Order: sequence, then structure tokens, then C-alpha cells
Amino acid sequence: MANVQKTGGGSEKSKRRKRRWGMYVFLTLFLIAVLFLVGSDVYVGLVSENRLFSSIEDVPYRKAALVLGCARHTANRPNAYYVHRINAATELWEAGKIDAIVVSGDNSRKDYDEPSAMKADLVEKGVPAEYITIDYAGFRTLDSVIRADKIFGLEDYIIVSQSFHCQRAIYLAQKQGQEVIGYCAEDVPGASGMKIRMREVLARAKAVVDIVFGKSPKFLGKQETVCYRDSEATPSN
Repeated sequence: MANVQKTGGGSEKSKRRKRRWGMYVFLTLFLIAVLFLVGSDVYVGLVSENRLFSSIEDVPYRKAALVLGCARHTANRPNAYYVHRINAATELWEAGKIDAIVVSGDNSRKDYDEPSAMKADLVEKGVPAEYITIDYAGFRTLDSVIRADKIFGLEDYIIVSQSFHCQRAIYLAQKQGQEVIGYCAEDVPGASGMKIRMREVLARAKAVVDIVFGKSPKFLGKQETVCYRDSEATPSN
């Protein structure tokens, strides 16, 4: 009887040790994940330091702008992020800061076409259609910046989006050897802005992972021509 009790006690101690080790492993992995998320967020932000502009007067001239896409509407109403990006791109054009625009977004379905919507709205704002080139395969920010160079031959350009998104796009572009700057569209305050910013933490961690593992765009394809104001059409590289 005494031997049975002793064996049972040893079994309980073994289970407790396993539970403790399991908890240690979980906490260690959780801490690593948190540190990676926070570290990626800070690092991506630092890479874009001194490359972001929020005042149209301060933006230096570049040959073209790359406008990053998003949904035109959310919950049956205009998407403020989208509206502000269109406004920012229009400001660059009207101020003579750029001579061409590439709109890059998701057109993975027939009933969903971000870049065509952007072009239509820019034309409505007064930007001539012939100087707006559509990138239908900007499924992700990584795809957009790589295709800007490989497909459209942009070497010296301005990324247009909200500041948090510009930071990630600049990080991705610089890792491809591109020298870019960002013009920050007006941000969206309140709960919506906070939610998007929290998602951005995960997006930045994913961006770092993509760079580490050499992630490629979903599609590349043939090179396309971009037309520049006051000049002939300039072929892509």
C-alpha cells in the first residue's frame, strides 16, 4: 500500500513539472512573438525616417507617384483612406511635384477593381487620363513596389498613402534597392484609425518575414509604358 502511494505521488510531481515546463515554453514563445512584433514595428518606422512628407510645399520633385490602393467604399459609404489618397495624389499633380501617376491595387475579381476606380476619380479631379497608368496586380504592398520598378520602370518616385502605410512601403522599396519618398495622405482618426494601426503592427511583421525569405510578387509579366507630362512616353526598363 505504501509503495502505491509513493508511485502516485511521483506521478503527480511529474505532471506538475510538465505543466510548469509547458507554461515556461508558452511564455517564452509568447514573449519572443511580442518582441518580434514590437521590434518589426519600430524598425520599419525607423527605416523611413526623414523620407516622409506631409506638407505639399516640402515635397521634392520626383518623376512619378505610386498611389497604393484600398477599397473605394466600406459598409456602403466612402472609404476615408481612399478619399484622402486620391486627394493627396491630386495635390502632387497640381503642384507640379510629379509628371506621371501609377495607381496600384487589387483587381483579383471582375467585380472588384481598385486601380480603375482610382484612375476614374483622379481624372474627375482633373488629372489627364493619359498620364495615369494602371497596375492591376498590386495585390499587396510588396507586389506594388516591386512591380513599380520591374514592370513600370519607376526609379525615382513618391509613394502616396497614409503615413503608417508609407513607412511600410518605403521599407519594402528600400529592401529592393529603390530610393523612394512618401507623401502622407490625411490619416483617419478615432476607433477606425486605431484598429487599422493595430493591424499595421501585424502587417509590418509580415513585411519583415517576406523580405527575409525573399517573397516575390504574385504576378510580374511584361514591362509596360508610363507616359510623363511634357515629354514623350517613356518605356519601362
